[in-house]
Amino acid sequence: MSDLRIRVLIGGQSRQYLDAVAALRIAVFRHYPYLYDGDLAYEANYLRVYAESARSVFVLAQDGDRIVGASSGIPLQDDGPAFQQPFLQRGMNVSRVFYFGESVLLPNYRGRGIGHAFFDAREAHARGLQCYDWTAFAAVERSPDDPRRPAGHRDNDTFWIKRGYQPQADMRMNLAWKELGEPQESEKPLQFWLRRLESH
Repeated sequence: MSDLRIRVLIGGQSRQYLDAVAALRIAVFRHYPYLYDGDLAYEANYLRVYAESARSVFVLAQDGDRIVGASSGIPLQDDGPAFQQPFLQRGMNVSRVFYFGESVLLPNYRGRGIGHAFFDAREAHARGLQCYDWTAFAAVERSPDDPRRPAGHRDNDTFWIKRGYQPQADMRMNLAWKELGEPQESEKPLQFWLRRLESH
């Protein structure tokens, strides 16, 4: 039996784990749909924004001392302009939105309910702050007939919809990263998903 546990870290409590989370993100995002040719400097900068936010949250899945999964969240007003712009264009108050970063989990640990645990913990954290109306995240968009899609690949759309999230056709952004096989980074389209944060 694995010694699997879920840990919730707030703000700067995450600093000692950032290198491990960066390495995990690079390993997981190397696969479809991100196809990310990972860069530790990029990851360090991305994760530092989260660690420097006093109200951010990191949810770690650990098997013994090994981090096998990680998920994050941050007040949208503490994130970068590219993430805020689609909300501003819709006329939403960014100070009322809690944004979820990506979740990453090693393949051998999938199907054990950890994905739900990541969402449960982040939503509970946002709810506990008592100043947010929405939770949101963005997901990369790939064509259904993308030749790089592995056989049997399942998107997370059904999982997200069951969690109460809905895709927003008018809320998109582009982020640049270097894909496997690309000579340099290029912009990729992402779509936002929203859920109203109910009080429990």
